[in-house]
Amino acid sequence: MKTEQQYIDLYNQAHGLIKSHSSEVLNAPREKAFEDFVRNGFPKKDSEEYKYTDVASFFDWDFGLNLTRLNIPVDPYEVFHCDVPNLSTALYFLVNDSFYKKFQPTAQLPESVFVGSLKEFSEQKPEIAAKYYGQLAKTENDGLVAFNTAFAQDGFVIYVPKNTVIEKPLQLVNILRGDVDFMANRRLLIIMEDNSEAKLLVCDHSMDEKITFLATQVTEIFVGENARFDFYEMEENSVNTRRVASTFLSQEANSNVMVNGITLHNGKTRNNYHVVFKGENAEHHLGGIAIVDKTQTVDNHTFIDHAVPRCLSNENFKYVLDEYSVGAFTGKILVRPDAQKTEAYQSNKNICTTREAKMYTKPQLEIYADDVKCSHGATIGQIDETALFYMRARGISEAEARMLLKFAFMADVIDTIRMEALKDRLKLLVEKRFRGELAKCAGCNLCN
Repeated sequence: MKTEQQYIDLYNQAHGLIKSHSSEVLNAPREKAFEDFVRNGFPKKDSEEYKYTDVASFFDWDFGLNLTRLNIPVDPYEVFHCDVPNLSTALYFLVNDSFYKKFQPTAQLPESVFVGSLKEFSEQKPEIAAKYYGQLAKTENDGLVAFNTAFAQDGFVIYVPKNTVIEKPLQLVNILRGDVDFMANRRLLIIMEDNSEAKLLVCDHSMDEKITFLATQVTEIFVGENARFDFYEMEENSVNTRRVASTFLSQEANSNVMVNGITLHNGKTRNNYHVVFKGENAEHHLGGIAIVDKTQTVDNHTFIDHAVPRCLSNENFKYVLDEYSVGAFTGKILVRPDAQKTEAYQSNKNICTTREAKMYTKPQLEIYADDVKCSHGATIGQIDETALFYMRARGISEAEARMLLKFAFMADVIDTIRMEALKDRLKLLVEKRFRGELAKCAGCNLCN
């Protein structure tokens, strides 16, 4: 418990300070979450769910935390300029784990919609915030969620009331900035009431290449009846950044959700996805791509709970691993006894371009209903030498042929994206990444 003890001591010394710079809604579960963290600690590598990534070691560092909510000397509007063609978004920023409020987006959103600071939302609409905050992200048996709940002071929220559609895509940029090694603990809360619709793109960037960052993130997404929501995450962090993100999502009847996690550049990343169907005839599409090299690590863990009948889930993750990188995928689909007429599909395909790259995959189906359509599968291989020979025989250089084959391998996951401008831009970013160029938006000055 050596790693945990430094944070236990910190919380005991600073819990009054943490609470004074947050809100009552965020403070309400804080003490219990801390007790759960003390009991559970960080996940151990010898546990089945974390056997491929030593997440506890992420925290074994002398990180600074901004518990007093000091203003970080950075103007995100100056350092970030997204140039995705034709992608006109309402743009918001989290600097480390604080919502940036100096400038507000010029987009005209429906009057009843709230998009902005989680702390501010919980102070203005405490009854709504308390109804949802912490209701999916339980702390009893999850030390990472308990840690985040104990230390998080602010975050980002989207609240879309019944029968409301946000036409313009929303974009949240998470900026990690620090003069010393730094930890950020952020929360995202998305509330989509019945018959609502919205799209959100979240971009992760670390500004300082030489600083070691740790970002913990817990996202809770509630999607009501007949609601439609798209959630895209794109990580383009430095090799010294560690990210631990847990996304919890519940869907009511006839809802439709797209979740896509894109790792273009990182250090060490663990993503957890928990999806539960609570109403019939709901549809969920979960996918992701990971491009890793050097000694980078990407570990995706998914759990889809078909708790009610007549729902559809479609899951597709792909990795390309180079040099000494490590990838892991664990996907579990649970079909409960009453969930008849379920359709659930899961696929994980991977390419290791070197003998030193390692990929671990564990697809799982647990079915307790007899009238279902379910499948799962995983493959790990290398670039098709026959296809490579065919392309080289037609005058294409080996390097270009390899790039084109890797790009084609990723294409079906990219094509599922339901924002055309983002899809087009991502194709260019993936190509740049495979060519060895820095994977960041061309208009972003964060790493310049």
